[in-house]
Amino acid sequence: MRLTSIHTYPVKGCHRLDHDDALVRPWGLAGDRRWMVVDADGVGVTQRETTRLVGLRATVRPGGLTLRADGQPDLDVPEPADGDPVDVRTFRNRKLPVPALPAGPAADAWLGALLSRPVRLVWLARPTRHLAAADREHDTGDQVNFADAYPLLLTNSASLDALNDWLAEAGEEPVPMARFRPNLVIDGALAWAEDGWVGRSLRIGDLRFRAAGPCDRCVVTTTDQETGVRTKEPLRTLGRHRNVHQKLLFGLHLVPVHGGPVAVGAPVVPEA
Repeated sequence: MRLTSIHTYPVKGCHRLDHDDALVRPWGLAGDRRWMVVDADGVGVTQRETTRLVGLRATVRPGGLTLRADGQPDLDVPEPADGDPVDVRTFRNRKLPVPALPAGPAADAWLGALLSRPVRLVWLARPTRHLAAADREHDTGDQVNFADAYPLLLTNSASLDALNDWLAEAGEEPVPMARFRPNLVIDGALAWAEDGWVGRSLRIGDLRFRAAGPCDRCVVTTTDQETGVRTKEPLRTLGRHRNVHQKLLFGLHLVPVHGGPVAVGAPVVPEA
C-alpha cells in the first residue's frame, strides 16, 4: 500500500490544496484548517450551510494567508499577532468553546461579499481540544485544528471504486475523491480494508498514526467541489450499503502519534 495524494484546506470548508509532501503536526497537517469562517454567534460556517465556500481558494504563506475567489481581488491576511481572543465553536452543538484570534475587518468584509452574509474570519493560534474526551470512543487529544472531529482523515481509493460501482449499478454518475475532503489518500488496499484498522496503529512512511474511528459522512459529500452544485449522491448510496448504526461511513480518522514529514509514495503499513 502507498500514499497517493496529500491535501489541506487552509480555511475550514474552502477548496483543497494538493501537495507532494507535508509536515505532520500533533494537531494535523501543517497549514490545514487553522482558519475558520464564523457567524455572529461564533459558530463555524461550513459547506453544510453554504456551497459558496467551494469558490474560496486560500493559500498559506509565511505569517499569513492569501484569499482568492473569482470576481474578487486577492487579499493577504496576516496571522493576528495580538488582540483579544474570541470563543468559537466548530458546530452549534459543541459544548467546549475554542479561543481564536479575529483576522480583522478587511478579511471579514471580503468573505462577507463572497458569502453574501455577515461573517468573521478567525485564526486558531493554539490548536486545542474542542471535543470532550467522553464524546468519542477514541479521544482526539488536546491538540486539534478546526477539523470536525480528528486531526486527519484518510481515504482508500479502492473503497471509492467500490462506491462508484454501486453508483453505476443504480444508474448514477461516479463521484471523485474530492467529495470526501481527505487529507491522505492511499492505494493498494482492498476496498473497505480501513474498517479493520480502527483502534490500531498505522505507519505511513516513518510516521505512526492512531486509527481513531470511521468517518460519518454528511451533506458536504453531495456537493461538487468545483461548481458547488448539490445532488443526492453519494449519500443515498452510502445509506444503502454503508449504514452502520445510522452513520454513513466512508474514510478513517487519524490521530498522529508523532510528527514529521510525509510524502506521496510513502508505504502504508497497518500495525497491531
